[in-house]
Amino acid sequence: MSNTSSIFDIKSADKAADLEHRRKINFNIAKYNAVVPAGKKQFDNINLARERAKNIKWKAIETLDTQLEQFEAALTKRGGKVIWAENAQEALDEILMICKEKNCRSIVKSKSMVTEEIKLNDFLEKNNIESVETDLGEYIQQLDGEAPYHIVTPAMHKSKEDVAKLFHEKLGTPIDLTPEELTLVAREKLRKKYVEAEIGITGANFIISDIGAIAVTENEGNGRLSCSFPKTHIVIVGIEKVIPSLTDLALFWPLLATYGTGQQITVYNTIVTGPKQNNEVDGPEEMYVILLDNGRTNILANEKSRESLYCIRCGACLNACPVYKNIGGHSYGTTYSGPIGAVITPHLKQMDEWKHLSYASSLCGNCTEVCAVKINLHELLLDNRHEAVIEGNPSWSEKIAWKVWKQASLKRNLMNMGNKKMKDWMVNKVFKAWTAHRADLDFSQKTFNQQWKEKHGEK
Repeated sequence: MSNTSSIFDIKSADKAADLEHRRKINFNIAKYNAVVPAGKKQFDNINLARERAKNIKWKAIETLDTQLEQFEAALTKRGGKVIWAENAQEALDEILMICKEKNCRSIVKSKSMVTEEIKLNDFLEKNNIESVETDLGEYIQQLDGEAPYHIVTPAMHKSKEDVAKLFHEKLGTPIDLTPEELTLVAREKLRKKYVEAEIGITGANFIISDIGAIAVTENEGNGRLSCSFPKTHIVIVGIEKVIPSLTDLALFWPLLATYGTGQQITVYNTIVTGPKQNNEVDGPEEMYVILLDNGRTNILANEKSRESLYCIRCGACLNACPVYKNIGGHSYGTTYSGPIGAVITPHLKQMDEWKHLSYASSLCGNCTEVCAVKINLHELLLDNRHEAVIEGNPSWSEKIAWKVWKQASLKRNLMNMGNKKMKDWMVNKVFKAWTAHRADLDFSQKTFNQQWKEKHGEK
């Protein structure tokens, strides 16, 4: 068993038994579930919209090289600079180089899962550069020294009382502040940072290839401030975020809003086509877009898992997953949690080290049912399991266990060996793995084979 697998088992067992954690998650996800149906009403045919979105992403991913080159050419014409980063370290090195060139000591950063993926904040801190999260949920998590808990809602696992206590401990505010008052405190702290920062860093929800632009969708306006106030704007985005045309946003923005937060459209939707032009009065003087691979071409090369690159990071599969709702986002031990995280992480990293995530599923199919772009997530989880076996990743004990099971399954006399009392004792008392977290098994007095013969006679 790998170290990451052992840690996952420990963390997930702990969280699954934490009833207070479960109460908070169920409370917040229930609020999400209450508003999503209203958001879906804006579509005449929601299934057709999802199918169209899937087809557009299929086209984008199948022609990814052409789409990205088109994006680079168009953005460069407007003065933007495109940097290709094969892995996390290359991206970090490029960012540090830009920071040194600008004598940067302060950065404002909007919400971005890709920056979490490359551990940007830790890297900047080691190089004595302040990086401030400006999204409220991310700011809360940064104050608490925690990674985001959820793709869309970083502090989903915290109640308003938890946040009030955190602000009291870290910022010295009264412990009984309301959510509105807490928001005002964060706003006061963060607004000063936009003016002071030399560089603003954002992610991108979409790369628009035909016009050479990035699109950012948000509810707080912090993303727009982060990319417009500082003199230098750095975008870090995974190469899979590409869509072919500006007109595709008419479908993807409402779809992302509905499945992400239940809104018809998010409050701030921004298209950035490059740095400030000669005839423009505001915006950054320089704009860099770092196109990050970091294992994505591994997924692209895999005909089955390639479909996972269609993901628009709405987080709907996390909210629907019974496993996620019981063990929480941090138990996964990786940037992307829930069903989509379980699918892509073994390919972004190492299958042998992360294959256990593909088993963190009930295979109920609810993740596939709610996916905004109809990714067959539960099937991809099975494909991961199969791939792990083919590559020879199972442990010795796992191989032996399945060989014994196979032999027993192929021979009826082996399956029929032993009476009910012996089987109950073996499973419930000797081999305790099944009953460690479940009720005792209660075997039938008669085997299926015996019951069949009694009903239909010998044949």
